Amino acid sequence: MADFELYFKELMDGKRAGWKDRLALAGLRLASLPYALALRARALGYASGLIPSHRLPRPVISVGNITLGGTGKTPTVAWLASYLIGRGKKVAVLSRGYGGSAEGELRIVSDGKSLLVGPEEAGDEPCLLARKVPGLMVVTGADRYRAGLLALKELAPDVFILDDGFQHLKLKRDLNLLLLDCRRPFGNERVLPAGYLREPKSAVKRADLVLFTRCQPDGAPQLANLDKPVCHSMHRLNGCAPLEGGEPRAFAELKGERAMAFAGIADPAGFFDSLEKEGVQLVTTLAFSDHICYGDAEIAAVLRLKKASRSTFMVTTEKDAVKLAPFKEQLGTVYVARLDLEPLDAPLLQGMVDRLVANGQARALEQKKGGDKRA
Repeated sequence: MADFELYFKELMDGKRAGWKDRLALAGLRLASLPYALALRARALGYASGLIPSHRLPRPVISVGNITLGGTGKTPTVAWLASYLIGRGKKVAVLSRGYGGSAEGELRIVSDGKSLLVGPEEAGDEPCLLARKVPGLMVVTGADRYRAGLLALKELAPDVFILDDGFQHLKLKRDLNLLLLDCRRPFGNERVLPAGYLREPKSAVKRADLVLFTRCQPDGAPQLANLDKPVCHSMHRLNGCAPLEGGEPRAFAELKGERAMAFAGIADPAGFFDSLEKEGVQLVTTLAFSDHICYGDAEIAAVLRLKKASRSTFMVTTEKDAVKLAPFKEQLGTVYVARLDLEPLDAPLLQGMVDRLVANGQARALEQKKGGDKRA
């Protein structure tokens, strides 16, 4: 993790108490006021129609969050896509393509049959989703409406999933899912740059459903005045597989071996903690910044630490693994941990998705009838 990122996190979490730190925090809090006002004005502009937004002729499910860092968007998108594909629907994910060299540009990353663009160009998360969910189509672009039109023309999906879409108000959505981390739903409850909130808490009212992530089966937050349907979910590591390919292994098979873990994700500490809960004996860890682009320097750092710690194997995330293919031989034994979403209120979430798809089919049929009459 970069020094600035670490300092920012410690400052936001109240772990920096020097006079210079307090002065810096006071300045950030002052700067957050106009930022929050600008975000409220932007949301109001879209809600009132002063700023135009567009609707695609197929149902759109938006998955997003209100805080910085990882809340589990990618596992949630993968779960939704798998559920819909299992019900016979053609699904296209619309993503910006963060971290890729073509970030923001229109690209068909996957046509549902093969990966057409690699992670260096498309970004790690679009490629991860395409590989993780068989049959999933993925299109990237800064303008998700244009990306949707491209998907309609070339791929003819039945349903769209808007990845990281809560703030992308330019595209209308039919189901707006807001993800909140069960452990700390609103961070330090301050808006950027003085806190973790991407926009004021009042933005929660835009959500159709709040999905709490990283919950425990026996506990969930009770937030007053949320006034939204709520679901709860867990993140579960479901074994691992060799980076070079092969049969998956249960974590129990790795007990007693010295392991090193590394990750370039939003919450690497959470990943490391989850591995230890699964019984993996971590002797050392290495955290990179989110969306890290692995090169010779990063791989050298990984190998140095592996040697110094006398680790017998390494373990990383699926998101990192999609970028490590060029370094398989150098790295040696690396396992990729599989992270899946496990809804604790599945019937409620499934029911909302099913109703959305049914309404979308009815709408498409009406549009077709209208077109036939005009013809």
